[in-house]
Amino acid sequence: MARSAGGRHAASRRVLTLAAAATTAVAAVAAIGGCTHSRQMADIGFQPPEGGYRLIVMRPDVTVGVLTAGSGIERREDWTNTARANILRAVTAQQAQRGGSVRIAETRAAAGGDPAAVADLDRLHDAVGGAIRRHKYSSETLPTKMKRFDWTLGEAAVQFGRASGYDYALFLHVEDSFSSSGRMMVQAVAAVGCVIGYCVMPHGGRQAAFASLVDLKTGRIVWFNTLASNKGDIRRAEGAEALVDTLLDRMKPGKPAGLPARPLRAASVR
Repeated sequence: MARSAGGRHAASRRVLTLAAAATTAVAAVAAIGGCTHSRQMADIGFQPPEGGYRLIVMRPDVTVGVLTAGSGIERREDWTNTARANILRAVTAQQAQRGGSVRIAETRAAAGGDPAAVADLDRLHDAVGGAIRRHKYSSETLPTKMKRFDWTLGEAAVQFGRASGYDYALFLHVEDSFSSSGRMMVQAVAAVGCVIGYCVMPHGGRQAAFASLVDLKTGRIVWFNTLASNKGDIRRAEGAEALVDTLLDRMKPGKPAGLPARPLRAASVR
């Protein structure tokens, strides 16, 4: 009986040791993962707007949800509305320091022009912005766009510019997620695996965003930026301000126009 009790105590100590190690591992992963990355791209010859330009900031496309144990995202409408309001306030404060004539559209109707056409333009931007993020910021490059930044919203953006009278449109797409209790349990189990030598750590909640500046005279996307972060909370004012400050940081100009193009290598015939 004594040896049996001793065995139970030893097993309990091992469980406690693993639990403590798992907690330490989760904390370490959180500390390592708490970073933010952004990277700007611009059209050739682009210069950030100056002087008396007219800019419309389109209603931000925002989604905030819960990251489930199975890696799905369950949208929370209350979180989304709060985050969008925070982002709108942060963008308003930032743009007030940049000059120009700026209007912030809190709704699609406030953007000017036909609301249905504005909705179509928003959807078009989401599609093109997603393509830019996929083909310019990952290994899925397109052969025709490898050496240049050449993207457009086309005639739809030009027509919107004529109808609204703006020179530029600024679009924002923001996603944020927060781990559910089930997801945190999955991470804790994975952390125990790290302790015993098999480490596959599932990610927690994270932010992903991109922004585009569109020249409404040509329809071209002249500036683009992405953001990826494992920290921050846009449901809070300070979190939204941090995201906006990073995503809409000082716009960098594009490469000067007129530079000779690099010769293309002849494709081999197989």
